[in-house]
Amino acid sequence: MRLDIISIFPEYFAPLDVSLIGKARERGTLDVRVHQLRDWAHDVHRTVDDTPYGGGPGMVMKPEVWGEAIDAVAGDGSPRLIVPTPSGRPFTQELAQELAGEPWLLFACGRYEGIDSRVMEEYAGRLRVDEVGIGDYVLAGGEVAVLVMVEAIGRLLPGVLGNAQSAVDDSFAPGSMQNLVEGPVYTKPPVWRGREVPAVLLSGHHGKVARWRRDEALRRTVRNRPELAAALDPATLDKHDRKLLDELSFRVEPEDMAN
Repeated sequence: MRLDIISIFPEYFAPLDVSLIGKARERGTLDVRVHQLRDWAHDVHRTVDDTPYGGGPGMVMKPEVWGEAIDAVAGDGSPRLIVPTPSGRPFTQELAQELAGEPWLLFACGRYEGIDSRVMEEYAGRLRVDEVGIGDYVLAGGEVAVLVMVEAIGRLLPGVLGNAQSAVDDSFAPGSMQNLVEGPVYTKPPVWRGREVPAVLLSGHHGKVARWRRDEALRRTVRNRPELAAALDPATLDKHDRKLLDELSFRVEPEDMAN
């Protein structure tokens, strides 16, 4: 997979040289190229922003600079353009898996009040453009969001994780856990500071272990992410699930009743 990142702070992306993503780059699984946006600014100050039309605080990133940058990086190719913004669609595990299937992603890191909206309008006619947010909060720029997305996407590529099953068992991964958050995890020693690993995990009984993990995922989802628990499809819940949810005083309504 090829990843291009355009930013006024290329140094932000030094972490992409370490850990799993760094190893993937060394092996050639990931081809990451970081570009300085100011290289396409032609005035003496290499200006990339200006005051907003209509007034208001802050500055807006100029369309001319972004247009030249994207044209130069994309060339005659067709990368999928990802623009981090808190006003974009939520970045989810499902979207990470979708993007992991793309051969080429181009990230445009905005700053200040964002990128002139005409840039996204311009490229939507020739590229797939996604405005994406990583949470309901505002950052100083898109760089941190891109680091988050690259980590989430990169670890899903074949060969990046030492054990591919790790991605299958992740929180929010599709499948039997149906977007539940992951439950608690344990390793050796079996007793630490008087705290014991749950006996079922030492039993060697795979069926009981799977049931315990689902129960704990349900418990944690109800406790930490009740909105996800409320969105569970009742048709996927077995009698044990329903009994546990009753014990937690949490009810999942059928979709036709919830509307």
